[in-house]
Amino acid sequence: MDIHSAWSKALKQTEIVRFRLQPLHAFETTKLPYIFLAESSVNLGDTVVRKGAVAVDKPSIHLPSDLPQLEGFDFERESKLNQDLLTTFLLVRGVRFPSFKYQNKTESLDLFEGRLKGAIDRYSRELHQEENISTGLIVGPEDCWQFSVLIFICMQVQRSADSDIRKLMDDYRRKNME
Repeated sequence: MDIHSAWSKALKQTEIVRFRLQPLHAFETTKLPYIFLAESSVNLGDTVVRKGAVAVDKPSIHLPSDLPQLEGFDFERESKLNQDLLTTFLLVRGVRFPSFKYQNKTESLDLFEGRLKGAIDRYSRELHQEENISTGLIVGPEDCWQFSVLIFICMQVQRSADSDIRKLMDDYRRKNME
């Protein structure tokens, strides 16, 4: 599948079932754990369960705006896309990420024996029972999971923008009063 089709498919089919409730950290690395669910294309009637986390880390050097560093998303291996092409592709579509480093690490890839609806119910219930406020639950297409995870990350960054700006302003005021 080409990049245009994969992006369009992910936009149409990605659903954020459960957002991370904790805001992102304004001054340090934020680990964004997620559970990604997709209907299996190999074992029909079953669900692919991908658990991972994206570390959102400010780079140690200042980068031009809207130039994120995306690592661990396997675009190069699975889609033959290099970093520059992917970044340009997203920018042309108006998708802007702050110039941080986004490093994905897949922790497990399993199969849930049952339909997608059952997997959504199970993992939603588990996260609720554990009172887990840091893990997001994402549903999307199996063959473009990377874009679904990027959509989740983008939405989390957007949700945290107001509190991040407030924290930055408070820090700035505190430093100027010293």
